[in-house]
Amino acid sequence: MLLAILFFSIYFFFLSTFYFKMLLLFFSFFCLVIFLIFLLSINTTLSLFNLYSFSYKFDFFNFTYCFLMDSLSLYFIILTVFLFIICILLGWNLKYKLKEFLVVVLSITLFLINVFGVSDLFFFYVFFETLLIPMFLLIGIWGSRERKIEAAYQFFLYTLFGSLFMLLSLFFLYSHFGGTDFRLFLIFSITPERQQIFWIFFFFAIAVKVPMFPVHIWLPEAHVEAPTAGSVILAGVLLKLGLYALLKFLFTSFAAASVFYIPIVVLLSLLGIIYASCSTLIQIDMKKLVAYSSVAHMNFVVLGLFSFNFYGFLGSILLMLSHGLVSSGLFLCVSSLYDRYKTRLFIYFGGLISLMPNFSTFFLILVLANMGFPGTFSFIGEVLIFFGVIFLNLLVCLMAGFSMVLSAAYSLTLYNHTMLGNINSVFVKYFSDLSYREVFMLGSLAVLTVFFGIFPNLVILPLEGHISIYLDAVSSVILSN
Repeated sequence: MLLAILFFSIYFFFLSTFYFKMLLLFFSFFCLVIFLIFLLSINTTLSLFNLYSFSYKFDFFNFTYCFLMDSLSLYFIILTVFLFIICILLGWNLKYKLKEFLVVVLSITLFLINVFGVSDLFFFYVFFETLLIPMFLLIGIWGSRERKIEAAYQFFLYTLFGSLFMLLSLFFLYSHFGGTDFRLFLIFSITPERQQIFWIFFFFAIAVKVPMFPVHIWLPEAHVEAPTAGSVILAGVLLKLGLYALLKFLFTSFAAASVFYIPIVVLLSLLGIIYASCSTLIQIDMKKLVAYSSVAHMNFVVLGLFSFNFYGFLGSILLMLSHGLVSSGLFLCVSSLYDRYKTRLFIYFGGLISLMPNFSTFFLILVLANMGFPGTFSFIGEVLIFFGVIFLNLLVCLMAGFSMVLSAAYSLTLYNHTMLGNINSVFVKYFSDLSYREVFMLGSLAVLTVFFGIFPNLVILPLEGHISIYLDAVSSVILSN
């Protein structure tokens, strides 16, 4: 990772802007192909977290940097690299500090790849928090409005404060086990009482990152003030870090405590889903609307994970992946409208379907996917989560199902106000449909959303074996306690 940053930093000073962009684009496509080859060669019979690995042992306090990739890690790494390509294209014509912008986005991508690959909780925390620095710069420097500095500080301090509880737990775990690799906790059991204490500290840090109700306040503000690339990274990948940590670290390391706290988490998830969905209904800023809908979807994923069954786990992973595509596409749509008309308030729009037919087609696909319409990738994940939650509690499933009605309401309201009806001739005095670059970005996201909605087994089959192994690991830890 450091060598990659050093390599591109050197070229930063010697290459022209155009060649620097092309070099980064080639590098990102090359990485995407490499990780896809890894994914296609997955052997689902391998043991837990032992697909591809690289380790380096530090003499300092016996910490070991170990990079492990299973199917779960690979999916999120591929999503990260794919969205990195989208971010490069988003900043292609940026006029202010373009090279610096690309270096910041590259740094975020490399840190994210490390977060999804490390097995040591200490290094997970380090990369988990190091991400805050380039994200702070991205929002504070390239943000779009006057409150960007305040939003950057709010994002940085809010998430940093939450993670301090995780760091405190890591100190106690290190003093008890002599290391923080989560595979140690699969071998040596922790008493249920200690698990419950450690779990609270870890879960609070994760809840801020997701974000869950009531620690979600920082997200809408960060989305509204961030540049489009920042919103794509934030919604597409960063919100998945906490959920990934839940599945890979919290459930395996503190399985008994995770089961013990199911009622509390389910209650918070339901409150988050209903509150965020109702908040979305009253928004007129399109970017804030998409941000609040992301809060609702992420809380829905948490609900599926805490069903603790195969369908809930599988549906949550699929919904995370689909949300990474759909939310990124919706933010791109909002950005396209803002670039043309300099406003994100949908009350000023109307009738754009006759002026921007290509845009309206992609927008419709992404809006339908956001509400979980059959034939889209999101629908598969949401249905599987409902199957999983039914086994947990039927009443909880019915209450979560009410959010589907709210999701359809705000999604269709957004499309209706912008694309349908009469053209607002007072405000919309000129128009232009999508450029080739925008067609590629939105088209790739929309096509993937529909493709995996029709052929979900291409994603599900590599995951099935490893999800079963996750559930077996959790069950064995619970039985041993």
